[in-house]
This record gives sequence, C-alpha cells and structure tokens, in this order.
Amino acid sequence: MAKKELDTRFSKFGTVSFTSISKTNDFVGYLEQGKVMGTKCKICGLEFFPPRADCYKCLSSDMEWFEVAGKGKLLTFSRLQYGPVGFEGDLPYAIALADFGSYKVFGRIAGDIPADDIRVGMDVTVAANTLPNGQLNYVFNKA
Repeated sequence: MAKKELDTRFSKFGTVSFTSISKTNDFVGYLEQGKVMGTKCKICGLEFFPPRADCYKCLSSDMEWFEVAGKGKLLTFSRLQYGPVGFEGDLPYAIALADFGSYKVFGRIAGDIPADDIRVGMDVTVAANTLPNGQLNYVFNKA
C-alpha cells in the first residue's frame, strides 16, 4: 500500500506559520499564482474570507473559489509597535479590516504606505505578497 503524501502547502503562509495542513490548502497555491481567493457556498451563496471549506449557514461543503478583487473600504486599522514572537523584525506595521461588500478581509497594510496616509474609509485593494524569507501572505494597497 502506497503512503499518501501530506499536503503541507499552508506551512508557506504568513510570517510565522501556525499550521501546515488545512482543508483550504489551495489558498496558498492561489497566492503562489498571485491571486488572493475566498470561497463561496454553491448552495446558499454565502462568501467567506478567509476561505472556508464548510458553510456554517446551510452546513454544505459544496464550495467554489472566487478571487478577492475590486476595491474595499478600510473599516478600522491599528499601528503595531510591539508584536508577538516571530514578528519582532516586522515592526512597526499596520493591520486592518476592509469591507468588500458581502465579505470582509483582515490583513496587513503594505509596508510602503506611510503611516500618516492610512485613513478609515480609504479605498484599498488586496494583493498577494512574497515575504523576504519566501513565505507568502497578502497585503492591502491603496486603491
């Protein structure tokens, strides 16, 4: 009997990866292609970001991928001067929540945006990003 290989793509996500296996490992494959993706329930139409493999509303696992595209509105943000273990070298940085209509996206604001330019209500887009250590994430850019 052949041993089944583990799909550990999720270990490539984030500054510090907290898990290597997820039911939505394709998320990392899409990041490698330069795409930030969410999932949508084929039964009830609910959209999820971060992607989910199962819908909490109708309990279906019949999901499809969609690209996080267009502009979102920055709802809130925080400038971090202190970070958890593993993020010390990234400081300072800003995290934010943006509204894309039927779903919200939580993430980092791109490091090349000056702190004084970040405003609640500003338009943002989301882009895949490769970190200096080769890990993958996504960031908000000014629209």
